[in-house]
Amino acid sequence: MTDHNRAGRPPLSEPKPPGRLRLPKFSSDAFGAFAERFARFMGTARFLVYMTGFVILWIALNLVGVFGLRWDPYPFILLNLFFSTQASYAAPLILLAQNRQADRDRLQIEADRRRAEASKADTEFLAREIASLRIALGEVATRDFVRGEMNRLLDEVGKGRLRRGPGRDPASAK
Repeated sequence: MTDHNRAGRPPLSEPKPPGRLRLPKFSSDAFGAFAERFARFMGTARFLVYMTGFVILWIALNLVGVFGLRWDPYPFILLNLFFSTQASYAAPLILLAQNRQADRDRLQIEADRRRAEASKADTEFLAREIASLRIALGEVATRDFVRGEMNRLLDEVGKGRLRRGPGRDPASAK
């Protein structure tokens, strides 16, 4: 059995039990959202203006030497280190933002495909229904047919040529 000291920790002669080291937990969604905001900002004219102003100010202060301070003389090694560090962080953040956008695009494409399949099925159903209605209407009198027959009958009545059925002769009714 292991002996514990007064602080409740195992003695230094024994290895540390696994799982005792706790690393900070990061929300992948929160970090991804930060990466997207960062990538979106780096792609703006505002970022380019800020960065250009920063570089001009850095170079001017180091060339003029305000108050005799020249913390980064002419080859500007520190400024190059700053840019290298910025690029080493920017590239993975931009890639993370692109990956998240690709995931969203893939989900949107899948939803669009499902919607298109449903629309196609609905369209095919409606086409079949219209075809069956046309077949059924082939045996039914259409509006134009009925209108034509009524016009023909009106013409016959107007010309007095309408055939009269038995018992309908006006001369025999008198």
